[in-house]
Amino acid sequence: MLTPVIMAGGSGSRLWPLSRQLHPKQFLPLTGDGSMLQEALKRLAPIEHGSPMLICNEEHRFLVAEQLRQHGISDARILLEPEGRNTAPAIALAALQAVAENPQALLLVLAADHLIQDTAAFAESVAQAMVLAEQGQLVTFGVVPLHAETGYGYIQRGEPSGTQGFRVKRFVEKPGRATAEDYLATGDYYWNSGMFLFQAKRYLEELEQFRPSMVQACRAALAGANQDLDFTRLDAEAFKACPADSIDYAVMEHTQHASVVPLDAGWSDIGSWSALWEVSDHDAHGNSCQGDVMLHDSHNLLVHADHRLVATVGVENLVVVETKDAILVAHKDRVQDVKKIVERLKAEGRDEHRNHREVYRPWGVYDSIDHGHRYQVKRITVKPGAKLSVQLHHHRAEHWVVVSGTAKVTNGDNTYLVSENESTYIPIGQVHALENPGVIPLELIEVQSGSYLGEDDIVRLNDRYGRC
Repeated sequence: MLTPVIMAGGSGSRLWPLSRQLHPKQFLPLTGDGSMLQEALKRLAPIEHGSPMLICNEEHRFLVAEQLRQHGISDARILLEPEGRNTAPAIALAALQAVAENPQALLLVLAADHLIQDTAAFAESVAQAMVLAEQGQLVTFGVVPLHAETGYGYIQRGEPSGTQGFRVKRFVEKPGRATAEDYLATGDYYWNSGMFLFQAKRYLEELEQFRPSMVQACRAALAGANQDLDFTRLDAEAFKACPADSIDYAVMEHTQHASVVPLDAGWSDIGSWSALWEVSDHDAHGNSCQGDVMLHDSHNLLVHADHRLVATVGVENLVVVETKDAILVAHKDRVQDVKKIVERLKAEGRDEHRNHREVYRPWGVYDSIDHGHRYQVKRITVKPGAKLSVQLHHHRAEHWVVVSGTAKVTNGDNTYLVSENESTYIPIGQVHALENPGVIPLELIEVQSGSYLGEDDIVRLNDRYGRC
């Protein structure tokens, strides 16, 4: 049985300000109605497969679980990485887990943040790769290049590998323009998609040969793992001791059993704003717009407006992205440098690279609508039946005003209901909790006041989501 393994880590910094550290691009609806993760799950529909396995950062665990729930998937295994160690260890964890359940398991390794437009062609390439994988080959998918691209690594094909694909002759790094044009002209090179299909046990055998310390660390991390709600938490110390490396460097560039299957299915890694513009629909002037946008004499733009009207006059070849707390204006030829802005935000201790103004939690969402010296105002939405942790704060008091719905409030030794247009007060140091006992979302305004208002001034005493 084929086990899809979806790698859902990464921060997507080149798609800032829409993609943030705590809500990166794989969880955003960039190319369809669902998030990129949900679109990746959707394209598995024509392929016979077992329960998916997802590997993600611990700080993204509730985003993953909620998006799986929205997609109707309840049987997925979610492995939490306490620290990113690149793709080779992540896939080793999945392989070890799969072999324990089925020694003959085949893994289809996919990224959560890729676009594949032709699902039927993708399923056909997977079927071809399965034939080779069952023969012991480690198969990678080589994207048939559409142009001389300098932003991707390449795979050079060798002799035919049966009738399904080719032996891998070599992997090459991102080339310069002239070299990329040569690759395109020969017809022997594919873009390196970073997607794979192989027997779990064969991957572990090859990894054991080339990087035995990596397998040892991953075994120890799984041996010390514990189950927490829907998640498998690895032994953090054991996993942090694991060497960090990509599957290409650790295995694929060394093995004698690598094959490549061509993939011509409208693939893109959506690695930049210009890449998103290329795969988006355009008007007659080459503009791709989302949100409240008004253009005059403007050409070849990508404009994304989240919350306000964005208007342009007499400009071309720009990316304009508006969010509640940041606006990006970049030339389309320079969008790779967006990550430089993210690096500066980190270096200056700012928070715009990490969080949106709206922050998603397992119980709902909050929006920091105003703040100043010794105060902060949030709009809080609590899902029906959800409950925030039982907690206290050492440095702030909180005033809650219910806008819609009904709140069940624990305030010290008292528990009571607060209805629409009513309010309550939580003193500094008071143990408290907020719950939505109703069947409609609970919306309230929270006014915090005190000497320190950071999120780390939350002492959780009890939490149904395992965050204590």
